[in-house]
Amino acid sequence: MLLTFKVLTKSQTLRLTTCSLLNGKALNLPLSTRFPRHLSTNTIAAEQNRIDINGASFVVDNWTNVTPKILSYVGMQKHLQTNHPLSIIRQRIVNYFYKSYKTSRGNPLFSVYDKLNPVVTVQQNFDNLLIPVDHVSRNKSDCYYINKKYLLRAHTTAHQVDLISSGLDNFLVVGEVYRRDEIDSTHYPVFHQLDAVRLVTKDKLFERNPDLEIFENEWREIEGGNKQQQLIHSSSKCLDQSKQPCHTLEAVKLMEHELKQILLGLAQDLFGSNIQYRWVDTYFPFTQPSWELEIFYKDNWLEVLGCGIMRHEILQQSGAHNSIGYAFGLGLERLAMVLFDIPDIRLFWSNDSGFLSQFSEKDLYKLPKYKPVSMYPQCKNDLSFWLPSGVDVDAGFVPNDFYDLVRSEAGDVVEQISLVDKFKHPKKGLTSVCFRIVYRHMERTLTQAEVNEIHKRIADACVKNFNVVIR
Repeated sequence: MLLTFKVLTKSQTLRLTTCSLLNGKALNLPLSTRFPRHLSTNTIAAEQNRIDINGASFVVDNWTNVTPKILSYVGMQKHLQTNHPLSIIRQRIVNYFYKSYKTSRGNPLFSVYDKLNPVVTVQQNFDNLLIPVDHVSRNKSDCYYINKKYLLRAHTTAHQVDLISSGLDNFLVVGEVYRRDEIDSTHYPVFHQLDAVRLVTKDKLFERNPDLEIFENEWREIEGGNKQQQLIHSSSKCLDQSKQPCHTLEAVKLMEHELKQILLGLAQDLFGSNIQYRWVDTYFPFTQPSWELEIFYKDNWLEVLGCGIMRHEILQQSGAHNSIGYAFGLGLERLAMVLFDIPDIRLFWSNDSGFLSQFSEKDLYKLPKYKPVSMYPQCKNDLSFWLPSGVDVDAGFVPNDFYDLVRSEAGDVVEQISLVDKFKHPKKGLTSVCFRIVYRHMERTLTQAEVNEIHKRIADACVKNFNVVIR
């Protein structure tokens, strides 16, 4: 464990009650789910080999790849900003679930957690969700690692086991997630997800048919309360789209019916009742069977969300071994870009009043279409360099490292990066690459002199960090 502060054990949990919790429950959650503190606490102290995030100090190691630029987003919480398009979509979805599921007293059944700390452990982000150790999503090229044990969450699903273990069975989680990615109008290293879980026991699922069972005979609890131990299979064992071995077909079909009805209703609430839709079989490590919901929108099939029946191994380790559940997840930016006609994902991080003033929470069901304040011109500069000896584009050079360097040096004035050429010298054996960088400010016109200065900083940083030779 590489923390420089005392880490709580599982039994030493932090008492936590969120302002979004409407059903009166309080939670016992581990340290990593504390509410974030102020943004200014997020720093990298290179001279002391540590990273400070939300008041916690983390030791740097050879897994550390999070940058100061990425840390600057921690705590912004755009999904909670008043009148922000992401907040509007969040409220639409939350309100839909409040209306769709109510307790016997008429209160919302689902609780909402929208301020959980984005710093999670590798176990929370991967192991708890049965993601194989060799899965590509664990790679340093895909995630922002704080050190070998901690990272900025790559999905809000990372909180699933903690919340279920605390006794929750119906909840929504909303927050920003962090993934290393390319640079263009639809990709950003920080975006927002909404995740949901619903669990039911036999008495709720088969209220009208008490003779039916959730689990097959060999999987039921034996007399005396001891549970048969079941192995957690690798992903290759979980491709059966009919059901998991532990579940009865009746239980899975009932949950599938409820899941698809509620999510189709959500899509209709957002996009209109006359949408054309389809369910596509897919694979996720943490659900089985799994589906994606697509709608036909503006002459194209648009993926809206992913969902499925939760893997029972996850429920077993969370103490909910008598339940069956469904889960789904979606991206708020994807929906907001479509519903508001927002053309560039960078706009969600803009503080320009010309952008923000176009949206209002006064009527959540009146979604205005974004009107560009002005279309500022692009500036395009190419950057070519020789890679070090023995390094190639497909062996040793990670494009996401280059994209992160550009973000750190240029911020959001870079609209897009594309690899336009690569060449291997037949005699020297060195590889040359050429990236085209498109610069465009969201709020004003950039001068070529400004662009040239930024471009030079990027080139100098490449020489320093990648040991390349500029052509």
